[in-house]
Amino acid sequence: MLGKEIKVVAMIGAGWMGKQISSWVATKGYALRIYDISPEALKAAKEFVTQTVELTFMSPEDKGKLKKILEKITYHDKLAESVRDADLIIEAVPENLELKKKVFAEIDRFAPPHAIIATNSSSIPVSKIEDAVKRKDKVLNIHFYAPIYQRPMVDIMRGTQTSDETFETGKAWIESIDCVPLVVKKECLGFVFNRVWRAVKKECLKIWAGGYADFRDVDRGWRIFTGMNMGPFALMDAVGLDVVYDIEMSYYNESGNPDDKPPQALKDMIDRGELGMKTGKGFYDWKGSLDFTSPEFIKPKKK
Repeated sequence: MLGKEIKVVAMIGAGWMGKQISSWVATKGYALRIYDISPEALKAAKEFVTQTVELTFMSPEDKGKLKKILEKITYHDKLAESVRDADLIIEAVPENLELKKKVFAEIDRFAPPHAIIATNSSSIPVSKIEDAVKRKDKVLNIHFYAPIYQRPMVDIMRGTQTSDETFETGKAWIESIDCVPLVVKKECLGFVFNRVWRAVKKECLKIWAGGYADFRDVDRGWRIFTGMNMGPFALMDAVGLDVVYDIEMSYYNESGNPDDKPPQALKDMIDRGELGMKTGKGFYDWKGSLDFTSPEFIKPKKK
């Protein structure tokens, strides 16, 4: 371990992924510090994390354990306070390189010298962020897949100067929270499974934007073929179409290949405020309750 065992985890960013990671980590008994610049996001995260922990430890014999776990979670509107006693800090801010660099620099300034700083970025290698910190031997990509209870796997990747000790500590921590570490042996844009998912996502968006097929039929084909409950377009709605767009732009900015640029039709949806689940409208209308097991989502309606 890097001077001390990981006991305190700080989550920087309490959005879609931040609150999911937080709730999972909390149920594993770690002390948790959750930070966000937005009071609304912090409030929503507290409700989500508390509810998840309560549902996990709802039996009478778990009552004492529940109280102890909730007492170990604190919420912060100042980043310096959230990281001052952390052993592992996970950044989960929007997919913007300059923003991540700014946040990493602030974390580096206030976190204890032994602390590991990781990014949950879906596409940006930590090697592109590491120049923002002095502790270049203590940085990692630690990327989760939501919803974590269905996909308990985590990409883990080094920066250019990450020490073996840091990497093994991060890997052991992932295993300690009952997730499978997907080890990236050589730096790779998109990491492990996210690179596979990106290829699927890219082609799905092309089929839809090019008018080759209705997005519902793409989802139907995916669900029948894989046996999954949700198709790629429903999953993109769940992640957030603004997040999907930023991730796709990361690939495009890296490659410069016009084929990697996300379709304008996706950008148009975002400009209209159609971001998916979080706004109630994306590819699907989420204002009602969608039952993806109903015949409507498996077979097209007869005209």
